[in-house]
Amino acid sequence: MSNKRKPDAQRKPVSFAEHKIEMGSGGDTHQTSSDNTPVLTTNQGVPVADNQNSLKAGARGPALLEDFVLREKLFHFDHERIPERVVHARGVGAHGYFETYDSLADITCADIFQRKGEKTPAFVRFSTVAGNKGSPDLARDVRGFAVKLYTQEGNWDIVGNNIPVFFIQDAMKFPDLVHAA
Repeated sequence: MSNKRKPDAQRKPVSFAEHKIEMGSGGDTHQTSSDNTPVLTTNQGVPVADNQNSLKAGARGPALLEDFVLREKLFHFDHERIPERVVHARGVGAHGYFETYDSLADITCADIFQRKGEKTPAFVRFSTVAGNKGSPDLARDVRGFAVKLYTQEGNWDIVGNNIPVFFIQDAMKFPDLVHAA
């Protein structure tokens, strides 16, 4: 596959309503508007070509921290509501302990697994993913869990959902997914 830019004759824009869709030099699509349509911008006024796909290292690579549109979108999402959790708002928790039944010193250097019978304080929380604090818990929804172990080496947080594969691969889509639910 060639990295050379296609000649302008081969890069004809496609019109859809008032918008033009053009192919970039890397094969990605960019949507442009006519002069009378407002332009989507960042908080600093910089025009945004695409706020639905994050900048990645390669076609299937990880999201890059230099994607300021993604960082701004996630920052805005994280700071828009303080009173209630946005996801996992409804849940139940319990305090207890984790007991190491057998020493695992031969396969790990984590202090929590070195001595048989050692008890480590723990907190566990189970939750529904969608819905607010007053929502019913009978809805067919993804369930989440969080385990916090208070070890001698510091707190160890383990989190998860009861789905084998998360349904979005791009962090840029997460705030929109939560707002849609």
